[in-house]
Amino acid sequence: MDYQFKDIEKKWQQFWADNNTFKAENNTNKPKYYVLDMFPYPSGAGLHVGHPLGYIASDIFARYKRNKGFNVLHPMGYDSFGLPAEQYAIQTGQHPSVTTEANINTYRRQLDQIGFSFDWSREVRTSSPDYYKWTQWIFMQLFNSWYNKDADKAESIDKLVAYFETKGSAGINAVCDEDTLVFDADEWKALPEKIQQQELLKYRLTYLRESTVNWCAALGTVLANDEVKDGFSERGGYPVEQKKMMQWSMRITAYAERLLQGLDTIDWPEPLKEMQRNWIGKSVGASVKFPLERAESEDLSRENDPTTGSSHPAPYIEVFTTRVDTIFGVSFLVIAPEHELVAELTTPEQKADIDAYIAQTKKKSELDRMADTKTVSGAFTGSYVKNPLNGEKIPVWIADYVLAGYGTGAVMAVPSGDQRDYLFAKHFDLPIIPIIDIQNIETEADPTKEGKYINSDFINGLSYKEATAAVVAKLEEIGLGKAKVNFRMRDAIFGRQRYWGEPVPVYFKDGLPQLIEESELPLLLPEIDKYLPTETGEPPLGRATGWNYNGNEYELSTMPGWAGSSWYWYRYMDADNNTEFASEKAIEYWKDVDLYIGGSEHATGHLLYSRFWNKFLKDIGKAIEEEPFKKLINQGMIQGRSNFVYRLIDEEGRGTNTFISHGLIKDHKTSPLHVDVNIVENDILNINKFKAWREDFADAEFSLENGKYICGVEVEKMSKSKFNVVNPDDLIERYGADTLRMYEMFLGPLEQSKPWNTNGIEGVFKFLRKFWRLFHDANWNFSISNEAPTKAELKALHKIIKKVEDDIERFSFNTSVSSFMIAVNELTDLKCNKRAILENLVIVLAPYAPHIAEELWSLLGNPAGSISTAAYPKFQPEYLVEDDFAYPISFNGKVRTNISLPLTMEPADVEAAVLAHADVQKHLDGKAPKKVIVVKGRIVNVVV
Repeated sequence: MDYQFKDIEKKWQQFWADNNTFKAENNTNKPKYYVLDMFPYPSGAGLHVGHPLGYIASDIFARYKRNKGFNVLHPMGYDSFGLPAEQYAIQTGQHPSVTTEANINTYRRQLDQIGFSFDWSREVRTSSPDYYKWTQWIFMQLFNSWYNKDADKAESIDKLVAYFETKGSAGINAVCDEDTLVFDADEWKALPEKIQQQELLKYRLTYLRESTVNWCAALGTVLANDEVKDGFSERGGYPVEQKKMMQWSMRITAYAERLLQGLDTIDWPEPLKEMQRNWIGKSVGASVKFPLERAESEDLSRENDPTTGSSHPAPYIEVFTTRVDTIFGVSFLVIAPEHELVAELTTPEQKADIDAYIAQTKKKSELDRMADTKTVSGAFTGSYVKNPLNGEKIPVWIADYVLAGYGTGAVMAVPSGDQRDYLFAKHFDLPIIPIIDIQNIETEADPTKEGKYINSDFINGLSYKEATAAVVAKLEEIGLGKAKVNFRMRDAIFGRQRYWGEPVPVYFKDGLPQLIEESELPLLLPEIDKYLPTETGEPPLGRATGWNYNGNEYELSTMPGWAGSSWYWYRYMDADNNTEFASEKAIEYWKDVDLYIGGSEHATGHLLYSRFWNKFLKDIGKAIEEEPFKKLINQGMIQGRSNFVYRLIDEEGRGTNTFISHGLIKDHKTSPLHVDVNIVENDILNINKFKAWREDFADAEFSLENGKYICGVEVEKMSKSKFNVVNPDDLIERYGADTLRMYEMFLGPLEQSKPWNTNGIEGVFKFLRKFWRLFHDANWNFSISNEAPTKAELKALHKIIKKVEDDIERFSFNTSVSSFMIAVNELTDLKCNKRAILENLVIVLAPYAPHIAEELWSLLGNPAGSISTAAYPKFQPEYLVEDDFAYPISFNGKVRTNISLPLTMEPADVEAAVLAHADVQKHLDGKAPKKVIVVKGRIVNVVV
């Protein structure tokens, strides 16, 4: 029977489901291999052909590893909390769980029909209470931990309390807020419980603080930076402003150095690692305190009262700089519009300007502010500070290119050494103080050169290193600065004013956060009447009736989208565990993810947060490995291949209902329109389907080329608006899942972006039919020979065994598809139907085209079961060694024929064999040769 892919694929997908074929065991003597895909958010649109690219690659690798004898964990689940389902709920009143369930069902159907070897017994959903119970549990562990710099790890908050009770705050080396209290042991014990808890909140790894956030009033929630573009929300296009709010944050900055160093230990794409290095942003420099001019008589240290917990702002502005040697060139200070001292520094005369500027800044996201390097804007506060080393009076400005969360939220501006400072100074007519004699160095302000500093007797004539050391030493001597390592990365905001997210397991008592009991997890999402903020501006959870903890209000924000995705790979290890997030035994066996495949858009979000949580879990003894993902591959994007029709424009500039074929448009005035690619084949428009596509095209007329309407083509992002989305369901219906799998790999290298072109899929389908035919006779009867294979057949087989093994190991899947085609062509030409060849060939093809491979494996008479348990064929290099050589035979220097002879044959035997050959005898025509020259393995020349 011919290749009946529909029946075959349905049969084996059912077999895999019924027999749990891909269920991984947590206890086996086989070596483990953990293959993971970044799990999807299940949108209502389902999958288009671009989505499965990475899944197909990971599935090929997982199947191959099973054939190589590994116990493979290849799970799948859903990142099922999120804003889209909530927005749909707001619009329709339908609970987000209903939408999410429907979307997941669509995804599951599509994933199953592509034939993925997922272990569905371990499926996770971040919105399931059984799952988010453990997300909440991890939050609680973070809340009950602090970071001990001396131990370089997180430790229990109880250990910190014990330290305070015996030694006070002296000598504690922690990652904490700046305004911590100073106290001895007795003072700590004497503090009221509320003050103690306030102080501990400054050390906890998850804590509350006032933060500047992207607030979208229309959506009623805080948005992450990547959810905002040009001051508007990505979803809905609503205005977004910068706003200060009390928010949960996570102290990811405690792990900055470990996150940086860990990048050197993992096999990730270098561009992705560089993005993380830049995001972490390690800088070596100095902290400098610029005293406020009006406060020069005050004590230059922070004042605090341990009995009340009060803390007063210090009378200085602190900056971090990597070029402290340029301190004598500072002509103004710039602080962020959100800086805590703005209100205090603003004089009455400047208040209107400052207020107007702050209002303008709120309309920009932080990303927009960082990206805008050309606009010069700012406002003068009216206040001054003093240069700590020479006492010069320096004005303080605010400008949106300084961000409150980066460093100290203030910079010392040196117009003669920094381009942005220079443009600011020129724009506002501020002094530009030279610091280096540029005639004495090759490049202005280049610290690697030996410059000559001017305008300061203190460092005149010193080199960059000497000047830096001298300035730092002086600042430390007078108590106004010190050497410091700084990181650009900020603590991660961990709250969203949404409904459809993990509830935070916290209630408030006397205004302070308290954890619920672990035994009360999970804290479930309550039912509410609407999915909007309350009329008084509280998050949607504020609508819940009777939702409180013994009369105390629960936290009304929910966790952000990245919470559930920051640890999910551990849940796959032990998905049904009801007593812990994963057992010690399961984690000890699987350890970490060996191969992780997903998009590069997660470089500084999910991947950074996941590494942070993994390191924390290791600190508390719940993880074994420091890094979660050993090897990571970013698959490229499959771009859309858009088609266009060309509407004729009349003399008055109006569009008509006549459409001109692409090759004829140069002679007409036309306007291009996107057309649904699903009614176009090989760029030829199906005119009848086009007329039925839109009501206004029902009476359309066409100017054709050779009886056909040829569409235009352009490569663009795949999207509904461009009508270039290709649904895998349609292709599977027409060609089958195995064809789709192989074609997606055939398009090009996995890591590269490439355009989708359905036109080429027919070739892959024909290849699979040709492969099927190898096993059948002319009448499509299954026909296999048990005869011994020939040398040529063995050579063809072992070439493809070696090629595919090498390609898969280096993730070069596209070149394997080409090699399969060559191998099948060779075996077809050899009329090979030998079991010894084809049985091994089926195993080699199985990871790419599993359905056809399973069917043929079964027809070959193998025991009941799956080809996934078959051993990958062993490559035998001796079959690729050339035993014969086709000697060119020349007569008086002109090649007349070729004769194949064994390479082991000695020259005298070669000469005898050549002279005895019928073709040679014919050319000699009865004459005796004068001489025969044999170059072994090269050529034979007969001289007559």
